Amino acid sequence: MKPSLATLIFACGIVGLFYLDRDKSLKTSKALWIPVFWLWILGSRGPTVWLGLAPPAGPDTQLDGTPLDRAIFMLIIAAGVVALIRRGSKVFDAIRANGVIAAYFGFCLVSVLWSDFPAVSAKRWIKAIGDAVMILIVVTDSSPVGAFKRLVSRVGFVLLPPSILLIKYYPALGRAYDVWHGNVINIGVTTNKNMLGVIVFVITLGTFWRVLTLIRSSNQPNRFRHLVAHLILLGFGVRLLIQADSETSKACFALGACLLLVTSISFVGRHTWAVHAVALTAVLIGADVMLLGGGRSLVHAMGRHDDLGRTQIWEEVIPMAPNAIVGAGFESFWLGPRLHEIQAANPGNPLNEAHNGYIEVYLNLGLIGLCLIAILLITGYVRAIRVFRKVDRSFGGLLVAYVVTGTIYCITEAGFRTMGPNWIFLLFAIVGASIFSSKSAALVKEEKPLVTAVALPRIGLPTAKNTLRVGLAGRNTPN
Repeated sequence: MKPSLATLIFACGIVGLFYLDRDKSLKTSKALWIPVFWLWILGSRGPTVWLGLAPPAGPDTQLDGTPLDRAIFMLIIAAGVVALIRRGSKVFDAIRANGVIAAYFGFCLVSVLWSDFPAVSAKRWIKAIGDAVMILIVVTDSSPVGAFKRLVSRVGFVLLPPSILLIKYYPALGRAYDVWHGNVINIGVTTNKNMLGVIVFVITLGTFWRVLTLIRSSNQPNRFRHLVAHLILLGFGVRLLIQADSETSKACFALGACLLLVTSISFVGRHTWAVHAVALTAVLIGADVMLLGGGRSLVHAMGRHDDLGRTQIWEEVIPMAPNAIVGAGFESFWLGPRLHEIQAANPGNPLNEAHNGYIEVYLNLGLIGLCLIAILLITGYVRAIRVFRKVDRSFGGLLVAYVVTGTIYCITEAGFRTMGPNWIFLLFAIVGASIFSSKSAALVKEEKPLVTAVALPRIGLPTAKNTLRVGLAGRNTPN
């Protein structure tokens, strides 16, 4: 098939997916398009890259960035802030309910003071606040669960099918050479296989949850066409996870899908300890395979070394932390002389992250930042469990899955970094759990029937007496 014809078919298919998933009964704010645009950019490539204006990659580009990208990000953040100002007290309530996250971002801001590159660190902090702004837009929507559904659909419909298209029909755009081994890798609409893997992982996990809720909600209006749209999107996601060859993302999606399936079992829903057992098992399995080298046959089958090639990096960079207590300053470790020193010691290996979210936090924010992250994860998990137990089992199960898989993902990838899909969806789960845990089940219901049932008197089998009563009741005037 010619690329031009394939492009036309894919474009029509994407329009068709949006058409199948339309839902006039679901009322969400138009401001939801702001985080959608944010994720479209973060889950693909920067505007300068798409336009062919990006400077050659190198250490200096880590410092400078591009004026066009900065302007676009600042415009989206400004639009998000305006949208939040209009929502008033709902936003302040959400911030008050998430004091741990506020403390974390506050410490990140303070750490700019001891950064070797305070201007760069401050700019990155503003972008980090942009992540929080996008999350607040979703969770403070009049229909937050509906807003999340549309966010996943809109991002998935636009990023996943085009990735398949680029990989198959436009290899110059959809494929690249691996800088580590020189192999050809699939990158889709992103810039590397790990980025493709993580955006597909978080979107496909949300899509899998949506498919499960649609299967269980037999009375939902237009259920069939919604199910068709999300089954197609789920198929794209699973195929891309295989093509991306990002083992961490594949493992996290598999564990997250298992969590969603297990938490949907009635027995698990009635016994909180069973949820804890399943979550702990998922974390231990992920840590054993990715960190401790356990399950060697599984790791080898994934085409990786026992430690997934990470431990050498960790041993090298941990001693380079300038301060064990407070770190190098927010997003400052991989800048300037340190970056040149690391890359000079590893020729042909353009390192710019520790490939471990916890070590990355330690390098930038020290033990204080690491403690804040630990408290944040524990708090998020506890609140997600509360949503699961007391508010809504299905949506609570999704929040638990995002917290658990986000925790596992950071074992071998820098998943807590600013403007990363794993970090954004992990924050959504934590912030959302704190808000939804105080709501009633009716406000967090996955699917709402089009017509509300009305209590009617019980009517038995027709009898002569009942027929007479009905007949008399139906007479308005005498003959």
